Amino acid sequence: MAELPKGFNEYYVDCGEVRLHVVTNGIRGSDGTLADDRPAIVFLHGFPEYWAGWKPVFTQLAQEFLVIAPDQRGYNLSDAPQPVEAYGARHLVADILTLATRLLGERKFILAGHDWGASVAYALAIGAPERLNGLVIANGVHPVVFQRALIGDREQAEASQYFHRLRMPRAAERMAENNYATTLGMLEKFSLTAWMNDKERAGYREAWSQPGRLNAMLNWYRATPLVVPKPGEAPGEAPLATAPAEKFQVPMPHLLIWGDADQALRPSSHQGLEAFAPHLKRVAIAGADHWLIHTHGEKIAMEIRRFAEGIVS
Repeated sequence: MAELPKGFNEYYVDCGEVRLHVVTNGIRGSDGTLADDRPAIVFLHGFPEYWAGWKPVFTQLAQEFLVIAPDQRGYNLSDAPQPVEAYGARHLVADILTLATRLLGERKFILAGHDWGASVAYALAIGAPERLNGLVIANGVHPVVFQRALIGDREQAEASQYFHRLRMPRAAERMAENNYATTLGMLEKFSLTAWMNDKERAGYREAWSQPGRLNAMLNWYRATPLVVPKPGEAPGEAPLATAPAEKFQVPMPHLLIWGDADQALRPSSHQGLEAFAPHLKRVAIAGADHWLIHTHGEKIAMEIRRFAEGIVS
C-alpha cells in the first residue's frame, strides 16, 4: 500500500451505508471532527485508482490547506458492497456529504475530482451546492455534457467503447489475470504512465487485490445511466442528453484543469460546459494527458492555490 505522506494520518469514518478509509493531514478530535481551521479540500480519485492518485497534488498543498483524500466506496480499504445498485450516484454522493459532515461539521469545502471522482464531484455540486466553496475538476466530465458528446461525437463514442467490456459479468476475473496485467494495461492505453514505477505498481496491485474490490470498482460502470453507443448502432434512449440545463447547474466557482493530450476524454467531452457552469475558469495544460494529476502535480497545485485564494479567506 502507498506510504502515508509525512504529516498525514489515516482514519476509518462511518458514513452510514459504508465505512470509508480516509487519508488527511488533520487530526480527529474527541467529537470525530478535524480540529483544523485551514480551508478544506476533499480530493476524489477515479478508476482504477485509490486515495494516493491525488498525492502528487495534495502534498504540495498540505501546508496551507486541510486535505481529505478518501478511498471511495468499493475501492481499496473502504467498504465494498456487492450489489450493482449500491453504486448509483445518490449513494456515492451521500458518502462524500456524510464524510464531510463527520470530519468538518457544517463547514464548506472545496471539492476536487478526477475521472470518476469528477463525476461524483459534479453530482454533489449539482445536488448540494450549499456545501461547496468551489469545484475543481481535472480531466473529468459533467454528466449532461459527456452524454451529449457520447451521442454526438463518433470519436468520443469510440474512445469510450471500453465501458462495454468493463460492464461484462466476468470483467473482474479478466482484469485480475496475470497479476492484473489487463488493469495495468488500461492505465497505459489512453496515456503514458512513466510515473508508474515499481513502488507505485505494487501499491495499485495491493489495492486491487483487496477482497471484492475489483468487481465493486467495475460496478461504477454498471450502475451509471450513461449510454455509450456501439459502432453502427443507434444510441437508443439517453435521458441525460436532453436534460434541461437549469437542473444540472454548477453555481459555485468552478476550475476546470484540462490536459489536452487525453485520449480517453476527447475535446467534445467538455465543450459547452459554460451553459452549466456560469463561474467557470478553464486552465489548459499543453501535452498533459489523462493522468495529469500524476505528471503535473506542482502545476495543478499552483492553479488550485490560485483558485482558492479568490473564494476562501
